[in-house]
Amino acid sequence: MKAMMVVGTTSHAGKSFITTAICRILARRGWHVTPFKGQNMALNAYVTTNGGEIGYAQAVQAWAAGINPRVEMNPILLKPQGNMTSQVILGGKAAGITTASDYYEKYFDKGWHMIVQSLERLAIEYDFVVCEGAGSPAEINLKHRDLTNMRVATYLNAPTLLVVDIDRGGAFAHVVGTLQLLDELERNLIKGVVINKFRGQRSLLDSGIEWLENYTGIPVLGVIPWREIAFSSEDSLDLLERRTKGQKEINVTVLRLPHISNFTDFEPLDAEKTVSITYLDLEDRLSYPDAVIIPGSKTTINDLIALNKSGMAKKLQDYVAAGGIVLGICGGFQMLGEMVFDPDQLEGDNVSYPGLNLLPIETVITPEKIVRQRQTCSVYPYPGFPISGYEIHQGITRLPQHKTEPLTTHIHPLFEDSSLGIVNDNKSVWGCYLHGIFDNGAWRRSWLNYLRNRRGLSSLPTGIANYREQREVILDKVADLVEEFVDLKPLL
Repeated sequence: MKAMMVVGTTSHAGKSFITTAICRILARRGWHVTPFKGQNMALNAYVTTNGGEIGYAQAVQAWAAGINPRVEMNPILLKPQGNMTSQVILGGKAAGITTASDYYEKYFDKGWHMIVQSLERLAIEYDFVVCEGAGSPAEINLKHRDLTNMRVATYLNAPTLLVVDIDRGGAFAHVVGTLQLLDELERNLIKGVVINKFRGQRSLLDSGIEWLENYTGIPVLGVIPWREIAFSSEDSLDLLERRTKGQKEINVTVLRLPHISNFTDFEPLDAEKTVSITYLDLEDRLSYPDAVIIPGSKTTINDLIALNKSGMAKKLQDYVAAGGIVLGICGGFQMLGEMVFDPDQLEGDNVSYPGLNLLPIETVITPEKIVRQRQTCSVYPYPGFPISGYEIHQGITRLPQHKTEPLTTHIHPLFEDSSLGIVNDNKSVWGCYLHGIFDNGAWRRSWLNYLRNRRGLSSLPTGIANYREQREVILDKVADLVEEFVDLKPLL
């Protein structure tokens, strides 16, 4: 199996970006190519057609390669959930909860076996694998338990690209230090360096690049200029770098929960030219946006506690009482109800915790995790739109047992399958279990039109393509940028 590896001097150096670009570049050249990341730590996840859970970044890379995402592309996914613990996803399925100190003992051998097994399966079907590392390959205190960087590269004897983010500063030191800390076998696999996110005059780098190549004996294969491309973020650290891009016709606030997950749900909204998205810390002032979104959460009760301690819970209740619109997705949907029960204490010490009391529902956290793709049709805001998305949650949401009125007395289903989402009578509080709901172009526009009509703005056309078609354009832009400024020949 032909392979190459992309590693970075630091987190957020651009590994996912460049891996995605290379997948699209090779696919355009006729290769049957697949992405691969042995182990990923992220709360942005995607559900494959067979109900397996993988990192969302690997799903994007699969789409860039023109293939369907599958669990072998990311055999190990770690989902942090607070208290120094993570949920372990092996082969797409939840395998348990572990601390960082216990992970090596419990999962290292099992994880490496799954990585090798996944690569063997991919080798049968694909011509080429583009592997992505995680963090830095030179964390000397962690190398003995590192499953996803140079251990994979050496196993595949894969020529490796080292990416450095020059926008952070210290790029030359990062490259030299990383190479110095690699073993000789590992260092010999590094066939080139790429300097990413460069702002300024390219010629000013020439002397530094010449020195770096002479000192390390490794060529700099490209300098990628900084470009504003709406590329998917891998984890919540990326949100710290986001800034509100001015006021638009419609302004949406997304709460930055401590355990926020799947904020990739909002990429289609961000792509709307008339919409501005602000990610708001819980301690910050909540003004009066057109809508507030409570996103997915890895631990619903812990984030509910954070909402209350910060005062944001009261701010949300006051905001709704004053006529505001709130939408909760997945964990955010669960928070909107009267109570969240956790009888098995899967999320901590609380067996129950009061919700925001904005919808007459309650949720019971269950050991069984619901992970599946879904297709249905819309009922609200307008009926008949085909809807696709995916569920990733632990918990069943229902009408409280003490409620005797029919469900439709106070709330109405958003979709033909009423378990997937509801809205209250005056359409001020919306709850939905579907990740990817805004990918559905007609539904997204109809929901935005509801917000627009409240402000006296004209409606936007709903007969538009789904976001996946816009994403294809973005993936081509990513590939075009890397193809223009990086020489991949030494790795191919």
